[in-house]
Amino acid sequence: MALAALAVVCAGVELVAGRGMSPGVVWDVVHGGGDATARHIFFQLRLPRLLVSLGAGACLAVAGLILQSALRNPLAGPEVTGVTPGAVLGAVTATALGLAGWDSPLAVVLAACTGGCAGAALLWLLAGRGRGDPAQTAVHGVLVSAVLGGLTAMVLLVEPGELGSVVQWLVGTTEGRVWQHWHLLWPWALIWGAGAWLLAGPLTLLRCGDDIALTAGLSVRPARTLALLCAVALTAGAVAAVGALGFVGLLVPHLAVAVFGADLRVSLPGAALVGAVVVCGADAAAQVSSRLPVPGLDAGRFTLPVGALTACLGAALLLVVVRRTPSRTF
Repeated sequence: MALAALAVVCAGVELVAGRGMSPGVVWDVVHGGGDATARHIFFQLRLPRLLVSLGAGACLAVAGLILQSALRNPLAGPEVTGVTPGAVLGAVTATALGLAGWDSPLAVVLAACTGGCAGAALLWLLAGRGRGDPAQTAVHGVLVSAVLGGLTAMVLLVEPGELGSVVQWLVGTTEGRVWQHWHLLWPWALIWGAGAWLLAGPLTLLRCGDDIALTAGLSVRPARTLALLCAVALTAGAVAAVGALGFVGLLVPHLAVAVFGADLRVSLPGAALVGAVVVCGADAAAQVSSRLPVPGLDAGRFTLPVGALTACLGAALLLVVVRRTPSRTF
């Protein structure tokens, strides 16, 4: 209930924050007033941006919890398993080739999903027989992510005109999201999120180890494959909508398990709620910062990308956790 209330508060702050309208004008628009420009900004820009941030946060958090459960690795997340870098590479490559773009979200989703599957498959091949070792999986995941990031940089060198698009994909932003992005994101998230919840039982067994899962009668390989497919699809949908938001899929699952427990039938929906709150709150903070005077910059044009904020806060939080629990194996 507290998280639901916090989500409402963050959503309210995001709707009234940012440039273009004052909170008083937003209040008038909500109550049926305001001029045509104010109504357009609110209903065609701010409201879909809010919904996309909520949906993308939920997708990344659920994907991270699936990966950590299926791979039994507390450091497994879309950012460090090749899924997010692969999805970014697919989206950027398709954009550079003219096959997709911000004005064609469906093509971006398909390209991002293809890239995410390729990144996950590359990690799976490199891990080899040691894919069950959390430490080796984390190391190989970092290597795969670095390689895919390098390939993305090569695409930028070939198509330097795509600099703005690449930066948006790599950093992650909710700027300029419209209803088309939301109408594409919510059914995608609903379908794959429901599939992930149906796999909650097998995923809970996989968290206990392959031997226990086999003893309980679970077919480990098909269950893990389906789980990874759900994680890749959810990540691809989020990346196609907002780009790569750092640390959301890595740290939010730990918070969700701590709050809702280890039963994934409960913690998977809980992770979706926590992820939505985190991304929505970060986006609200980013929009509030756009109203602050920045020395040396045009305050009217300064906008902090939400991905930069989640990356900085996530890195700081991870550092605090590691320093406070030095004996824990990550």
